[in-house]
Amino acid sequence: MSSAEWLLIGLLAVASYGVRLAGLIGGRAIAANPRLKPFLDDLPGCLMVGLVASSLAGEPIVTWLAALVALAVAITSNNVVVTMAAGLAAIIVGHQLPFF
Repeated sequence: MSSAEWLLIGLLAVASYGVRLAGLIGGRAIAANPRLKPFLDDLPGCLMVGLVASSLAGEPIVTWLAALVALAVAITSNNVVVTMAAGLAAIIVGHQLPFF
């Protein structure tokens, strides 16, 4: 490999670890701020909603209905395994119905 390629690898390694270090330092600073604690407590749920919402974009109606069933089960049961089973069952049943 040429020296330019080694330089690029070195710069990318430094940048990668720099981003991780900045996240570690910044995360500790944010976590130490008591005014930001409520936002940090809600962050995992917001990330999950963002991931699910983006995965539903462009999906057929049967997928949206299964997601609604899973949401209802999640709210009532507060159990991840039961929620996953209900969502899976809803999508299987939805695909078996003739009008979907």
